[in-house]
Amino acid sequence: RVSSLRSLGAYANIFAIESFMDELAEKAGKDPLEFRLMHSEDPRGIAVMKKLQEMTQGQSAGEGEGLGYAFSRYKNSASYCAVAAKLKVDSGSGKIQMQRMWGVIDAGETINPDGLKNQTEGGMIQSASWTLREEVLFNEQHVTSRNWDTYPIFRFPDVPLVEVAIIDRPEEPALGGGEAAQAPSSAAIANAVYRACGKRIRHLPVTPEKITGS
Repeated sequence: RVSSLRSLGAYANIFAIESFMDELAEKAGKDPLEFRLMHSEDPRGIAVMKKLQEMTQGQSAGEGEGLGYAFSRYKNSASYCAVAAKLKVDSGSGKIQMQRMWGVIDAGETINPDGLKNQTEGGMIQSASWTLREEVLFNEQHVTSRNWDTYPIFRFPDVPLVEVAIIDRPEEPALGGGEAAQAPSSAAIANAVYRACGKRIRHLPVTPEKITGS
């Protein structure tokens, strides 16, 4: 049986788009968030990114650490979400340790702020697990990822500190927040990996073997 991944095609598409946006920002010699703002005209998208900029202001990256950003509007017609991720990469083993994530969401009128925040936090953590751990493996006959040893997911020690801000717009229709955060979270993490170790990963998940080349 097959089924849709949560966030449908957005997870893969935004990972590709926002990774490339980061590469363009570097080529242009611009701060990654400022570069996105330079190429944005939607005031709600701009507001979400500026709030994220404010939340991460003063964050510094130490040895082996990286801070990455990404933004998307779900399906180009629903909720706006911007995510930042901070992580550390062990240069010897390639192991990645998530440290913090920040998210800003504009889902129109916010009917249940706590529920929207929980959905966004959960989406960010779930996406981090997809991006760094989860992969269905198979051989010539069948799927070999058949248990939690062969299909690893985030455990409690893997979960970073997560902070989410909501931009409430009571004059706008409610858009829903269940699938807004997963896509930008993946790109923010990959962009943070690049900032930490100079390795641009284009095929998920981001495993230690891909970092070290082994």
